[in-house]
Amino acid sequence: MAPPLVAVAHGSRDPRSAATVSALVEVLRLRAPELDVRAAFLDLSAPRLPDVLTALHREGHRDVVVVPLLLGTAFHARVDLPALVAEATARLPRLSVAVSGVLGPDPRLPALALRRLAQAGAYPGEDGLGVVLAGAGSSHAPANAVVAAVAAEWAGSLGWAGVTAAFASAARPDVPAAVELLRAAGARRLAVASWFLAPGRLPDRVAALARAADPDVVLAEPLGPDPLLADLVLDRFAEAAASYAGLRYA
Repeated sequence: MAPPLVAVAHGSRDPRSAATVSALVEVLRLRAPELDVRAAFLDLSAPRLPDVLTALHREGHRDVVVVPLLLGTAFHARVDLPALVAEATARLPRLSVAVSGVLGPDPRLPALALRRLAQAGAYPGEDGLGVVLAGAGSSHAPANAVVAAVAAEWAGSLGWAGVTAAFASAARPDVPAAVELLRAAGARRLAVASWFLAPGRLPDRVAALARAADPDVVLAEPLGPDPLLADLVLDRFAEAAASYAGLRYA
């Protein structure tokens, strides 16, 4: 029997964020009805990860796989999540918790971001289009580099006037600076692609700054509860579950 899958997101005071995670969990259950899938959060939203792990332990589970719904290896993946798991397993010594890798990098993420951009009305090959790929930003440079690498790949392959990464906090360039770079490169129309899983404070900040720079900017939705994203979560789960000694799941 497969262990439960705990899909853990950062959490937000914005209820749209938790609603998006709940919707993604429902897609996971549809894609893999044989799995016990639970949602959890690191902070700001309920249920929090320690409470979910405690509940699973009380139900008699001894093996659990946690899949972080995080796009990169920023502070939450490197510090917050391991600390919460360590605290839980110290309290629950009979519970074994495997933590999968984060969702990125994976080619399905930029593919989904491009789909959201097309749904908003911006398409590959459009002459004069400048695209900002907007992410949260991190003090951990490798996390920002993943977003920049996607932007560079798009710039070299999609026929736009330019593409640049931008960040809502903790890293440069910010959205206004990115817009200026694109205009200097000859962009006549602007679009913002989302490197966010769900709506919230930082995506709203990106949108406000982009509209201030250009009221006609095309704004793509966050990645959201898509089957493509659900399949990526299930792949991360399978990789981590297979690492358990003695587990009959791969």
